[in-house]
Amino acid sequence: MPATSREIHEPGRRAVTAATGVGVQAVPGPHDDPDSDASVVERSWADPDVFAVLFNRYADDVHRYVARRLGTEAADDLMAETFVIAFQQRRRYDLARTHARPWLYGIVTNLVGQHRRAEARRLKALSRVAGTAPAESEPLEDRVAARVSAEGSRARLAGALATLPARNRDVLLLIAWGDLDYTEAAEALGVPVGTVRSRLHRARTGLRRALGGSDPAALHDETEETDRG
Repeated sequence: MPATSREIHEPGRRAVTAATGVGVQAVPGPHDDPDSDASVVERSWADPDVFAVLFNRYADDVHRYVARRLGTEAADDLMAETFVIAFQQRRRYDLARTHARPWLYGIVTNLVGQHRRAEARRLKALSRVAGTAPAESEPLEDRVAARVSAEGSRARLAGALATLPARNRDVLLLIAWGDLDYTEAAEALGVPVGTVRSRLHRARTGLRRALGGSDPAALHDETEETDRG
């Protein structure tokens, strides 16, 4: 599996099939903005090296999203596989869609879906952090105490996430960690915007109930990975 953009288009790589609904029929045509993602994809049809532009734009974001869900080691592989699949399916990209971000997040979310058990195990492991944190009676500096408190919050949130149905968790995390809006999340998942809204509502309700009424909007900060490197 490639680790850099230069390896994406090397011949001889094994074929990987994305889940249904990620790619769509391409609609060839000129584009006003030569720097748009759609223009990059179109130009890559004739010049495969151009596709590296999308890798440079989005690889770090995709890696960060997967690392939060499955850990850094899995993120290395799935980020690379995402761009391999995207490259292989680039002629099916809908050129009417200026931004490729939802397309890429749709691919990587489908890949994450193949690791549901690993994600569940990771969330359950993170939920046990609170039980192993140092006791408050120990002499701790303020910054250490704050870290322990943050770890406890992440642990509770991880446990709450583990209770959500996978499809609701996908919507929630695409919006919270992928920074997609409702329309982009719908595009990524291949579902109507109304479905995204209803799944997100159910996910938030489930989190709020599991967290004892806490605001699940804290998801952005409390589950940030701290061990990348």
